[in-house]
Amino acid sequence: MLVARPLRPDRPSKPVMRSVLLSLALSTVTGSFAFAAVPAQLEAIAPRAYEIAPGPLGPALSSFAIAAGIALSFQPSITEGLVSPGLSGTYPTAQALTHLLADSGVEMVARDDGSYTLVLRQVSLPEINVDAAGRRSTGLPPTDASGQVARGARLGLLGNADVMDAPFSISSYTSTMIKDQQAVTVGDLLERDASVRSTGQAGGIVDSFFIRGFPLGEGNLGELAFDGVYGVASNYRVFTDYAERIELVKGPAALLYGMSPNSAVGGVINVVPKRALDEDLTRFTSRYASDSQLGGHLDVSRRFGEERRFGIRLNGSLQQGDTAIDKQSRDVGTGAMSLDYQGDRLRMTLDLISQDEKFDAASRPFRIDPGVQIPSAANGRTSVSQDWGRSRARDKSALLSGEYDLSDQLTLFAHAGGGKSEVERLSDQTPTILNAAGDTSSVPGYYKFKVQRYTVDTGARLGFDTGPVSHRAVLQVSRYRDELSRGIVSGPAILSNIYHPVDRPRPNLAEPHTPKVSASELSGVALADTLSVLDERLQVTLGLRRQNIQSDNYNTTVATPSYDKSKTTPLFGIVAKPWEHVALYYNYIEGLSKGDIAPSAATNAEEVFSPYISRQQEIGVKVDYDRFMATLALFQIKKPSGELSSGVFSVQAQQRNRGVELNLSGEVARGTRLLGGVTLLDGELTRTRVAANRGNTPVGVPTVQANLWAEWDTPGIDGLTLTSGAIYTASQYVDQANTQELDAWTRFDVGARYATRIAERPTTFRATVQNAFDRAYWSGVASYGAFSQGAPRTLLLSATVDF
Repeated sequence: MLVARPLRPDRPSKPVMRSVLLSLALSTVTGSFAFAAVPAQLEAIAPRAYEIAPGPLGPALSSFAIAAGIALSFQPSITEGLVSPGLSGTYPTAQALTHLLADSGVEMVARDDGSYTLVLRQVSLPEINVDAAGRRSTGLPPTDASGQVARGARLGLLGNADVMDAPFSISSYTSTMIKDQQAVTVGDLLERDASVRSTGQAGGIVDSFFIRGFPLGEGNLGELAFDGVYGVASNYRVFTDYAERIELVKGPAALLYGMSPNSAVGGVINVVPKRALDEDLTRFTSRYASDSQLGGHLDVSRRFGEERRFGIRLNGSLQQGDTAIDKQSRDVGTGAMSLDYQGDRLRMTLDLISQDEKFDAASRPFRIDPGVQIPSAANGRTSVSQDWGRSRARDKSALLSGEYDLSDQLTLFAHAGGGKSEVERLSDQTPTILNAAGDTSSVPGYYKFKVQRYTVDTGARLGFDTGPVSHRAVLQVSRYRDELSRGIVSGPAILSNIYHPVDRPRPNLAEPHTPKVSASELSGVALADTLSVLDERLQVTLGLRRQNIQSDNYNTTVATPSYDKSKTTPLFGIVAKPWEHVALYYNYIEGLSKGDIAPSAATNAEEVFSPYISRQQEIGVKVDYDRFMATLALFQIKKPSGELSSGVFSVQAQQRNRGVELNLSGEVARGTRLLGGVTLLDGELTRTRVAANRGNTPVGVPTVQANLWAEWDTPGIDGLTLTSGAIYTASQYVDQANTQELDAWTRFDVGARYATRIAERPTTFRATVQNAFDRAYWSGVASYGAFSQGAPRTLLLSATVDF
């Protein structure tokens, strides 16, 4: 007897499933139900020859999955008592499935991870993100035909939004893409986005980014959002093993997420955690990366209790061994647990994360002396880091979230959590290149710091109508706090060379003390409303956030210059859908950055400046033809900053970035998928006290960034997909005077994956060669002028098995 979960109109209904081995023996009885639908992704598979005898539906579908080259798992009871008419001949895959299911009342649906499962048609509802009352649902936006890109993302306090309803340029990458690209960190994954460039060094300890030509992550204060809030994501880098999706909202977002902890304005990266599925899952992935990095990842999901309302998702991974960079080894351990309860009115989640990353001889970025010509980059496997260097970063995080429906129109929500990071590093600090021959000088240091972060917010969502106008309003009150303790002990300078590194003896440095050096608190209240008319073909979003910024700096235990300032930042966004597959949008939104304190070298030392407001205007067009999505955006961002000139520190500088972005994803032909884009940037120092620099290009802003990734399902070998990709970055300046420039570079990757079954277990093998031609290049520039070596040729292998 089949027992269906009752329908609940206040949240998306999900199928009740259990992940099982593909070809379990199933019972046979007869039955008849309604006609079943076919997932759109199957239309991408070329016609195949099928010879499936009439009989029990379960074995028939197992035979179909093997012939079609797809991964299928389902609860045996779903097909119990159902029969299939069988299939003989050559059919398109979607047509073959429709014939097999006939009047069974069962339908096949695609999961986020690219596999498929079965559900009963009478309990299957379309997945939605905001119901008629305006509440944010617990479901994720659906994926595109490839399963690698989602059709929507979270817009901070506004909740989940479809791509076509968002007045912003957004990208959302799924766990399927994470696995297929074998991305270990968020930095690995976002290399695929043309709006983003990684400024963290290969083999280094920090992931940092430039988004739309502005830095993110260089201050190392947990600048990535986790499930929509700051203060939880780890300090130096975020690993993808516990991420369901990585979302990117481009441009300033002070109203949506609140002020970034380290004042980033180019965009927001949000990590969506893995949560318990309605079907049981046990999945193991083994990994290899050259030189001899070995590891494994276990992903387990279960649901329990009445109507399976309680869920748990466990993710754990270990990876260790020598990397492709000389003298370097890396040990990583991550563990994440997500608990949830899904009631009729109450929904709660608890996320717990722990990660530990250790390096020997971690890579460091380079600086260069003024007036020195930048030498050609050494091969990425060559490192000037000393073999006695070591680094360890430990992070622990927790986030408790809840929603409660007071009525069909009003929902209350809250988050509370935080994180703790401890970093210890003994290494030569950022080396300085002294001449065109590549000689370097660096100061070794023993460095320790601790960061504690806390976050809490609460609010309400209200849906209501005023005549023909529908409203989705939200009110949020939030508070974030971080405290930084830091200490460093330095030794005498050591000399080396980027082409011919020199081993130097380990200095004898005492362990540093870690006094408290700063504390910041960001609090505020935000109110926003999205007004919709004409069946949501015209949507206008209005909002304001009042943000208060308190910052204290300490010299030992004595407070030094601090400030307590407030600013109000608005949002105006509009989306118009003149045609079914086309949306036009515009936004004006502001970003907020902490005001500077004049340095001790200035004649106005310790003067406190108000927070800086960055302003963005953006206009764009989006198209969505089910199998293909594209966004074309034109934007301008202006960001002020302080600078020291003639002994006086003042807010006289301004960087203006104008750009054109084209992002696309989807299937351009049967079995051929593309993901890519191009960003054209016109960065300019529009204001500066140094007259000679006025009109120059800002540090680290290339004129062109282009990406293209392609997949091709080979017609001759079922389950085999060939992959390739290219990243291009134009030249970049490392100084504001524009006298020192990095060359443009292009990197090519190639790979393949093969989906099959071994002992009736769905199994996928993946292989990727990054930097296939082993090109030596400088990969990117940080905002402070340090630049990094590109990664060497690296082989990545993995095998994933579902049990």
